[in-house]
Amino acid sequence: MPAAPTMTEIAALRAALEAERAARLHLEAEMADQKAYAARLETLLREMRRARFGPRSEKLHPDQLALALEEIETAIAETKTGHETRPAAATDKAAKAGARERPKPHRALPAELPRIERVIEPEDRCCSCGCGEMVKIGEDRSHRLDVVPAQYRVLVTIRPRYACPKGRVGVSQAPAPAHLIEGGLPTEAMIAHVMVSKFSEHLPLYRQSQRLARHGVTVDRSTLADWVGVAAWHLRPLVDRMTGLLKRSGKLFMDETTIPVLDPGRGKTKTGYLWAMARDDRPWGGADPPGVVFSYIPSRAGAHAERLLTGFDGVLQVDGYAGYKRLAKAEREGGRPLVLAQCWSHARRKLIDATPKAGSPVAEEALRRIAALYAIEAEIRGRGAEARRVVRRARSKPLVEAFGAWLCVQKERLSGSSQMGEAVRYILKSWEPLCVFLDDGRVEIDSNRIENLVRPHALTRKNALFAGHDEGAEAWARIASLIGTCRMNSVEPYGYFKAVLEAIAAGHPMARIDELLPWACVKPAAKAAA
Repeated sequence: MPAAPTMTEIAALRAALEAERAARLHLEAEMADQKAYAARLETLLREMRRARFGPRSEKLHPDQLALALEEIETAIAETKTGHETRPAAATDKAAKAGARERPKPHRALPAELPRIERVIEPEDRCCSCGCGEMVKIGEDRSHRLDVVPAQYRVLVTIRPRYACPKGRVGVSQAPAPAHLIEGGLPTEAMIAHVMVSKFSEHLPLYRQSQRLARHGVTVDRSTLADWVGVAAWHLRPLVDRMTGLLKRSGKLFMDETTIPVLDPGRGKTKTGYLWAMARDDRPWGGADPPGVVFSYIPSRAGAHAERLLTGFDGVLQVDGYAGYKRLAKAEREGGRPLVLAQCWSHARRKLIDATPKAGSPVAEEALRRIAALYAIEAEIRGRGAEARRVVRRARSKPLVEAFGAWLCVQKERLSGSSQMGEAVRYILKSWEPLCVFLDDGRVEIDSNRIENLVRPHALTRKNALFAGHDEGAEAWARIASLIGTCRMNSVEPYGYFKAVLEAIAAGHPMARIDELLPWACVKPAAKAAA
């Protein structure tokens, strides 16, 4: 008969069981934590997919989508951080503490950013074997992006006066430097900062006034508006010059977008329009620099497009707005009839908007055929105009002709009152302008380039609520023209405005105004920093 276990053995057995129970509870808790973590990530991923790829009825405006994705991505990062810093993860990190940590490969940062090096030396460099001080055999470098918050400062200009000690001649003193606003508070750099903050970074003037107040500087919103107005007046010749140069081109884009303008007589806002005229020949290697000019007009009537394009003769890429049709007529005022090239992207949107939730075989086939045209365009982007024309004639034209014949068949099958029937008739009605790109390698398949230039103003419009009056909207259009052209030419807007306003204040001659255009400025940011 086996001997009864001793008290020591019973205690050891109990301790082993308790340790096993604690380990099991730990694993169960860890598994529950992993399941909760996975479920949380799955929920966030599902929300992100729905926001980005959900049905049309659930899709958001592009600006709303950006905000929604930001919040979801923030939640994902928060969840991951909380999971990685749990006690178990801390234990794992402690176990690896003995291994030398390798710096992660850093993302490339602009070379012109200043580098501040901080060397962290070991507390003791004496070798433990007693041979003396250790020698350096290498180093690890890590790069982190840092920021110094905006710092407002006061520039004090001191002009000493000198006089003859014997009083024989008059007083000598350096002349006061020229300023854009004589006797005013702001430097040209400050005015440039205000303009870029509002029209490039979409920060209304009242918010800028609040930001200044946080730094102890009291500048009323109306004062900021005065600064912008003065600068806009001085910048008018540059925009007028850009307009003239753009209209010398053989091909332009044109589009328009709404802008709310305060109507004091009625105590509410009215709808005005920013008309955009742009040149962008980069897809086919054109020599002319890209540029865009915005013009404010209280109406959308086609007569305004006719007036804005006075002196331009060539190809005009537009959407399907009927107001542009008068530009192609023989009785057009301001020049010869224009060749209108319409946008395949708009035709595609008509089909998508007409597609019911259950889907449509007609829409699917039409979109497949249009996608084939875009695939060819992707292949030839960047080639010369003639090379593009040759490829389009050989490959795209047969596809377009077959698509046109197919649409004619669908037109007879579909009811004229149905949305899909209306979309098909819209495309056939615009068929000739849609086919212009086949015979001209300079023409793009769509007008997305100018739409991308117009889109940022939706955010400025939303944040600023409205323009105070028609003249304020004109200043808005003028500054937006220069900022948009800066972006197209990879010119930093703040550095550009600072350099240009300083040049204007110093009396830059009008005969050399072309030197101040955005595409003529080589790295103005470097000049501003000098």
